[in-house]
Amino acid sequence: MEIKVLDKTHIEPSLQNQISKLFKQLSPDKTQQSLDKLCSQGNPLTLVCCIENDQIIGMASMGVYTVISGKKGWIEDVVVDKEQRAKGIGRKLIEKLISIGKQMELTEILLFTEDHRIPAIRLYSDLGFKVKDSRIYNLKFR
Repeated sequence: MEIKVLDKTHIEPSLQNQISKLFKQLSPDKTQQSLDKLCSQGNPLTLVCCIENDQIIGMASMGVYTVISGKKGWIEDVVVDKEQRAKGIGRKLIEKLISIGKQMELTEILLFTEDHRIPAIRLYSDLGFKVKDSRIYNLKFR
């Protein structure tokens, strides 16, 4: 099992298909962006994957942005294949993103998870994430 940071040099149809299948386990109704678009030079995104036997069995991404209050990371799209859960893969993915965030000298890393995702909530709490006293609002365009 290997945790790997993916970049534009890794993009190939097989990889795109594996990520697409995995993403559907997390968000079956959402449209997935292409890896070419995600890994474009102007998109400050870190995509980490857990690979075992040439198969992607977990992934997580972190977008980075700078605002007046600091340089921040936002973790999104954390998913481990349903057949591979409860093996510590999610923890390894998030730990890798935290390590990268420290190297990038981020002021904080944020993430969102839904209330019914109890194992994810436990993991994030174990790794030191705290619930913010705030609300998330969204305005969808599509």
